[in-house]
Amino acid sequence: MFEGDFYVKKLILSLFILLILSGCGATEPEDVTIRLMTHDSFSVSEEVLAQFTAETGITVEVFKAGDGGVMLNQAILAKDDPLADVLFGVDNTFLSRALENDIFLPYASPVLSDITDSLELDSQHRALPVDYGDVCLNYDKAWFADNGLQPPQTLNDLIDPAYAGLTVVENAATSTPGLAFLLATVDVFGEDGYLDYWQALVNNDVLVADGWEEAYWGQFTAASDGDRPIVVSYASSPPAEVFYAEEEMSEAPTAAVVSDGACFRQIEFVGILRGTEHEAAAQKLVDFLLGKTFQEDIPLQMFVYPANETAVLPDIFQQYSVTPDNPSLLDPDTIAANRELWLAEWAKVVR
Repeated sequence: MFEGDFYVKKLILSLFILLILSGCGATEPEDVTIRLMTHDSFSVSEEVLAQFTAETGITVEVFKAGDGGVMLNQAILAKDDPLADVLFGVDNTFLSRALENDIFLPYASPVLSDITDSLELDSQHRALPVDYGDVCLNYDKAWFADNGLQPPQTLNDLIDPAYAGLTVVENAATSTPGLAFLLATVDVFGEDGYLDYWQALVNNDVLVADGWEEAYWGQFTAASDGDRPIVVSYASSPPAEVFYAEEEMSEAPTAAVVSDGACFRQIEFVGILRGTEHEAAAQKLVDFLLGKTFQEDIPLQMFVYPANETAVLPDIFQQYSVTPDNPSLLDPDTIAANRELWLAEWAKVVR
């Protein structure tokens, strides 16, 4: 064999080994497209997603799959042939169901060091917290001022005869804030007392709407021609009123009741769907969703709070929003074990 042939063959063999080794890593091609499955309320600025693509070469296709419960049902039914690579939007009221069905891959993102510890509910890092919001009573400040009545301060105020016919809530069986409010009453009054509380609400002429839009935009005096000045909404609804107002406001026309136990804290999570063909790219997207750029986009896109402690809230949130010091926050396993029973018993009372 000539010496030149030997070196040529050695070079070819080396290149062949390098090609094999390069195929064993967890890297993704720069032009990969991954699918983000989420709920209908998901919103993000175009420039924020564009920044992610510019930084990583990864394109994100957003797939909205209905409300949170419907979205999760679809993900579970399709877990053997996943509909997406990443799922965002399962909250703590359904978290245990997602984990029991083993739809997520574990991933301890390095960005978790910036996430509020109290929001991390899965020690195996299958579901990572992205944002949180508080479902609270909201009231029309002008209505109460005009009628000389003190606005409600606690859940118990709603069953006082002075507040008869003033409150609209959402159906706990069909609405996420409706379920959250039901869970708050279970937490405050206990499993032995929450049905008595709901019976008192019914006796005080509470109105049960199918969903948040019907309650807020159809019945709430501050946002509609309705006659209910108290509505179950979010602690972040007052800054939303200011943000979307046609004319500049010096103060929000509504306020949230944030006394101890009066609000239920909802936490939304993201997870990498088991079966994805793009695990490395999915990890990068999860990192981005937990990172400061996306987190600072959250408040004025979805009117909830970022889970990342380094994210800076927009001025309108700092000025007009108030968060509860002691919200209700039931353990996800407790919710999973009792949710259907609580809903069935609740339905009998408000039928």
